[in-house]
Amino acid sequence: MQWNGLFRKISALKFSNWLNLTALITAIFLLWSLRDVVILIFAGVIIAMALCTLTAKINKLLALPRQFCLLISLISVILIFSMSMIIVVPQFTQEFQQLIIQLPSAAKTLWDIITIAIERISRIVYGENSSFVPSDIFVFKEFDPLPDGVVLANGITDSLRRLLDIAGNLGAGIIQTIFVLSISLMICVQPEAYREIVIQLMPSFYRKRSRKILLECGEALSNWMTGVIISSTFVALLAGISLYLLGIKLVIANALIAGALNIIPNIGPTVSTIFPISVALLDAPWKSFAILLCYIIIQNLESYLITPSVMHYQVKLLPAVTLTAQFIFTIIFGPIGLLLSLPLTVVLQVLVKEVLVHDILDKKDLVNPI
Repeated sequence: MQWNGLFRKISALKFSNWLNLTALITAIFLLWSLRDVVILIFAGVIIAMALCTLTAKINKLLALPRQFCLLISLISVILIFSMSMIIVVPQFTQEFQQLIIQLPSAAKTLWDIITIAIERISRIVYGENSSFVPSDIFVFKEFDPLPDGVVLANGITDSLRRLLDIAGNLGAGIIQTIFVLSISLMICVQPEAYREIVIQLMPSFYRKRSRKILLECGEALSNWMTGVIISSTFVALLAGISLYLLGIKLVIANALIAGALNIIPNIGPTVSTIFPISVALLDAPWKSFAILLCYIIIQNLESYLITPSVMHYQVKLLPAVTLTAQFIFTIIFGPIGLLLSLPLTVVLQVLVKEVLVHDILDKKDLVNPI
C-alpha cells in the first residue's frame, strides 16, 4: 500500500516539477564536474570579502565614496605586499632553503637518538650482552644493479619528465592565481550586483530570505578572517620571540611558517613544529624538547587567551566538525581544499543553520515574495 501511494504521488507530479527536478540534478552533476573551478571561485570570493571588509573599515573611518576607499585598500595591499617582497621574502626564502637542506641531517640525527635509546632499553631488558641492533627491525632487499646505460637513460627520462611536470604545474598555478585575483577584483568593484545574480537563481518566494542568508555568510567570513589574522599574528610573534630566546637559527622562516600554518587548524600547528625542531636537533637536542614545550604553550595561550578575547570576531566551530571538514574537503578538492576547509566550513555552518534547521526542520513560513 505504501509503495502504491508513493507511485501515485510520483505520477501526479506535473511536467514543471519534473523539469525542475531534472534541472536540479543536472546542476549538481555540473557543479561536481567543475568542482576544481568552483573552489577557485570560492577562493576569489574569500579574497574579495577581505578587500570589501578593509574597504568598509576605511569608508567608516574616512567617510569617502566607496570607490575611493576601494582604491585606497588596493594601494595599501599592494604596498604591503611589495614591502614584504623586498624586506621579508628574500630573508625568508634564504632561511627556508637552508631549512629544507638541513632536514635530512636532522632526520639522521633523530634516527641516531632513537637508535641509542633503543639500544639502551634493550640492554636494560635483555642484559648487557644483548646483540639486538635497531636496524634489524627493517628488512632491506638487494636487487641486481641495472646496466650503466639503462641507468643513465632512465635518469635522463625521469629528469625530463620531472622538469615537464614542474613547468606544467607552475604554468597552471600562475593561470589559477590570475583567475582567482581577477574574480576577486571583479567582485570587489560590484559586490551587490554579483550577490543579486545569485539571488535571482533562487525561487521567487525565497529570494528575500536568500538575501539575508548571503549577508550572514559574508559577515561570518569577514569575522573569521579578522579572527584568523589576529590569532596568526599572535602565534608568529610568540614563536619568533621563543626561538630567538632559545638561540635557534632561521627565526624569521620558522615564525612565519608557524603563523601561516596556524590558519589550518589541528594539522597546521603540528606541522609547524617539525621545522624548528629539525634545526634544534643539529644544534642541541635538548632545545628540540624546549621548542616543543614552547609551541604547546603558545597554542594553549592562543586557544584559551587570544581566541576567547576575539570570539566576537570568530565563528565557533566544534573540533570534530573542523577535522571532519578538513578530511572531506581535502579528498574532494585536494590541497587547496585543506587550505580553504575552515572558510568552507564557516559558510556551510551558516547554510545548515539557516536553511536546513530554521527553514526546513523548523518549518517556517517562507511564502514572503519580494
